[in-house]
Amino acid sequence: MTFESDAVETVARLMALSARTAPKARGVDAIRTIVVTGEDMAILAQAMREFGEKHNASFFVRDAGNIEASDACIVIGSLLADTVGLDCGGCGYSTCAEMLRAQGTRLPQATAFDGPNCAIRMTDLGIAVGSAVKTASIHNVDNRVMYTAGVGALSLGWMEGCGVAYGIPLRASGKNIFFDRTR
Repeated sequence: MTFESDAVETVARLMALSARTAPKARGVDAIRTIVVTGEDMAILAQAMREFGEKHNASFFVRDAGNIEASDACIVIGSLLADTVGLDCGGCGYSTCAEMLRAQGTRLPQATAFDGPNCAIRMTDLGIAVGSAVKTASIHNVDNRVMYTAGVGALSLGWMEGCGVAYGIPLRASGKNIFFDRTR
């Protein structure tokens, strides 16, 4: 491991802090984070490959290669069984209670995420992800928000209680590995 890799792991922890302290509706935290490093990176990449092959989604396989080439990956998720309690209808249900009852009906196995989810909690998740990548940018660490890495972490059971998650792989090198990728 190089000193750059050590620095990337430190930035990943700072990104988790940024996600944790990002503004959330009503000031209630429903965000979960993990930092993936070392041998767990290969485990995450393999889960992504398996999902991609099972669902004929080649971009999962491509992204798995980026995970393997990364120094670390932070995964940020939102708790599934949580609402803000505003009965806003943004989730497609008239009340939060209706949405929570609908969660008991499992979605087809082909879906990457569990749901339905509170629309406001999904906004909280987006703000947390944005805060985390801002921190990576401040520290000059190359990164890319990946739906696929979140799906991989969920499939491994690493984001207990979460219905939706995104992964953000991180790399410090002379060339940003997250651009000029082949489809």
